[in-house]
Amino acid sequence: MIMLSQTVGAAARMQLGRLKRRQFISLLGTAAAWPLVVRAQQPVAQPLIGFVSTRSPKEAAIHTNAFRRGLEEMGYIEGRSVAIEYRWAEGDYGRLPRLVTDLLSRPLSVMVAAGDPAAHAAKTAGVAVPLVFVVGQDPVRLGLVESINHPGMATGVNFFTGDLGGKRLELLCAMVPSAHLVGLLLNPSFGTEAVDQFRQSIATAAESLGRELVVQEAATDAEIEAGFAALVKAGVNALVVQNDPFFDSRRSQIVALSSRYRLPGIFHIREFPADGGLMSYGASLADTYRQVGVYAGKILRGAKSDDLPVLRPTKFELVVNIKTAKSLGLAVPQQILIEADELIE
Repeated sequence: MIMLSQTVGAAARMQLGRLKRRQFISLLGTAAAWPLVVRAQQPVAQPLIGFVSTRSPKEAAIHTNAFRRGLEEMGYIEGRSVAIEYRWAEGDYGRLPRLVTDLLSRPLSVMVAAGDPAAHAAKTAGVAVPLVFVVGQDPVRLGLVESINHPGMATGVNFFTGDLGGKRLELLCAMVPSAHLVGLLLNPSFGTEAVDQFRQSIATAAESLGRELVVQEAATDAEIEAGFAALVKAGVNALVVQNDPFFDSRRSQIVALSSRYRLPGIFHIREFPADGGLMSYGASLADTYRQVGVYAGKILRGAKSDDLPVLRPTKFELVVNIKTAKSLGLAVPQQILIEADELIE
């Protein structure tokens, strides 16, 4: 009995030893795996987009949302798979160089410049990362790209609107046939060449239509207010507003002044008649921002900007606010009703 007890005790000690060795080996394996677990738990760094705009965040919200939709089409969701830092000039173009410099101090994967002045500031700063822009003027003439098909380090969407000034005046005169004296609101800060080109396109159209122009410049809120008063005092019957990011950012003010002075106006994007302006003719700015988001996403996925040709709108939309027309005592001509892509009641 004593010998049996000793044998059992020896067997138990051997089994306990084997268990301890297994636990030790298991512990070694677990410890070896710890670095892998830690690495797996560390968040993967998200690519960073720097977004600089001439406009204000509230006024541009509909378009930045469209930009995010474009990114999502390429599989990038803000806050999950991509980070975006925004900088807003809020109509003060003099702030743009500092805003661009601030963004360039970040580890950007791509920069987005919304508006001609923003794109010019980014290009002047010597952006070393791919640049995706939305501009209204010819990007080759602006010096942003080498060519439309092979643009180099910068590409984007040419929001072709400035050259449509003559067409806008034609539509406005059809809507307001009694408007023989037409006001033209320009922003001299937009750039001398762009302003002169727009002014000339309107002047040429006015001459062919037998209309007289009264030009008023404005680059601040106070100047917009004073400009409207001066135009009304001059006796203008209708108004053409230059396509300009600053004017876009002051959309509510301009629409309110148009209503106060009962001045029919035509603008370059549908957001103006959507907010109570009379009418607009131009490309869809929301779709333009969506396309910018798609291009930014493609670059994040490895595409080279030089392989992404500058896009241009292929369709232009005429939008008329019927309610505003009625409040101004205007009967919308049948031809305008036929041509309109959207009628806002």
